[in-house]
Amino acid sequence: MNRETSLSPAGKRQMEKYSSAFTLSDMEIFIFPDLFYPLVLANIMSPLIWKWRDDPWFEGIDKKGFNYKVNRIKQYIIDNYVFNLDLATWGMTTKTKEIERFSDFFDIAALRQSNALFGYEGDKYYFDIDIRRHFGLDKFSSDVIPYWKTETVEAMNAFRYRDNYTTGAGECVSLSALYAAAMFIVGKIPLEKIFLIATPLHSQNFITEKEGLITNNRRIVTKNMWFNGTSLSEKARRALENEKVTIVSHISGHIHTVYDEASIDPEAYRMFSEKLREFLRTNISDLVFINFLRFKNKYKTHFQYMCECSGIKKYISLEKMFEYEHISKYNLSKESRDRLVKEIEGDEFQLSPISGKIILNDIEGIFCEDRGCSLEEFRANFNNYAGGMSDALLDEMFSDLEKFTITEPRLPDSEKSYISGLTPSISPENSREEIIRSVTDLRDKSEMALLTMYVYRQMDLIDWIPYIKASMERNPVCFSDLENMLVDEVYGILKKLPDESIYDGNRLALPDEVWNFRRGDGLEKAVLLADFIVMKYPESSLQIEISDKRAVLRYRTEEYPFSTSKEFRKLISVSGKVYSVQDLP
Repeated sequence: MNRETSLSPAGKRQMEKYSSAFTLSDMEIFIFPDLFYPLVLANIMSPLIWKWRDDPWFEGIDKKGFNYKVNRIKQYIIDNYVFNLDLATWGMTTKTKEIERFSDFFDIAALRQSNALFGYEGDKYYFDIDIRRHFGLDKFSSDVIPYWKTETVEAMNAFRYRDNYTTGAGECVSLSALYAAAMFIVGKIPLEKIFLIATPLHSQNFITEKEGLITNNRRIVTKNMWFNGTSLSEKARRALENEKVTIVSHISGHIHTVYDEASIDPEAYRMFSEKLREFLRTNISDLVFINFLRFKNKYKTHFQYMCECSGIKKYISLEKMFEYEHISKYNLSKESRDRLVKEIEGDEFQLSPISGKIILNDIEGIFCEDRGCSLEEFRANFNNYAGGMSDALLDEMFSDLEKFTITEPRLPDSEKSYISGLTPSISPENSREEIIRSVTDLRDKSEMALLTMYVYRQMDLIDWIPYIKASMERNPVCFSDLENMLVDEVYGILKKLPDESIYDGNRLALPDEVWNFRRGDGLEKAVLLADFIVMKYPESSLQIEISDKRAVLRYRTEEYPFSTSKEFRKLISVSGKVYSVQDLP
């Protein structure tokens, strides 16, 4: 194999896509949505999540129901991974550089409308937020943006090796892919029921089992939780309430808001859309209305609650009851309200109705025991008890109540040109070995399978040029930390790092993974040293020869040998931004 990177635009697009399978920045996934589900499949092929099955935490999980499984998985992820969006982890790039990468085959104006780092600000919720200040970018020039690379499960686990980390870590897309793989491996949820959702600022999953489930960073959101009015559900609601969905990814393919072609199965997308819309709406019940008042603080001040204590009617403002919720394990739901009332100090109650406040008990009387009612029915009956609430305030409250009970997701238009293709057919009943074999055997016929092999870093079965390109051009952290050193000094530092790859077998880490986690196989260290040389001296020429358990980097008249456990015999040549890889006899 002997290839270079001086490519035509069509070839350039493919090279950018396949090299992006290694770096997986949020922007690269936006440009190449084909990469989204291969990350899930790569995590499924990894040995790491399969080890969870042997953890005592999951003992007997196969015999449990869906809710038990997802809550067990959620708690395991919360205990073992933290959310990380630190700008320093994967370094910075510039808008100018990234536009140059993609401008030949992507509408940059569309990018600015759909990507937070290029100008997207979402709906009115975000207008008061300075996006760059929110992400800590205000200290840089407006052209500077973060890489925010999506981590494989190996990289997520390896955060334990970093200073100030005691667990794994990952950003939102990483956690989304981790959840999807864990739901499949541990929860035994078929991939056909797991959809990945990307918005400009968030990444979530929607699982179509039973009435549906959303994963949001490290947490899960059931339909009841979506409407419970708590601060956690408020955070989970932000993306679908305030942003358009840019990508929906599935084992059958994907659909993208910008592209005219879609590869997702149309019937799967129709089912997903219907189930998600059903998940995001509810009739109004007494509990939903109380949750709404908890969610929208401005309205609870207009209500009071009447209770009978030893035959005496007493009244208390609703905002006072919500205050007690914060220090109690009980809440205002009918099931636990009496116990909450018993915890409230007696002097908080009044013996007469509070002037100007609506009695909640009257409003609850509107609802039937066995069902909720529509917004129109509720409004018609509510007017009988509205008291001194102005028409303007009533209109505003019911407008907000409608938004609370009905979220209309702005999904990619289903009117696309659907292009079907082969995708891996795997089941939760398959073993890891069977899944790897299935994906591997399909790689010559299925782009999803082939991209999975790249994301998985199975270097003995893929082209090396994309890996070398990604390593030399998109791994800035190691250089920024070492740029004032000489080559010999960097070599000395690398030699002292543990000879331990975060990837098993013939899989390879990127230079910044080696540097961030301060460990790597000798071949990975040689590639890091090459990256350092190329970034410090851009017109440099160098070679890495891999054979007989050694990786030797040759630069100018010097040789820098490393020992390697990776089973390869290759000669890598780098000259500026021209790369070639040859098989050695």
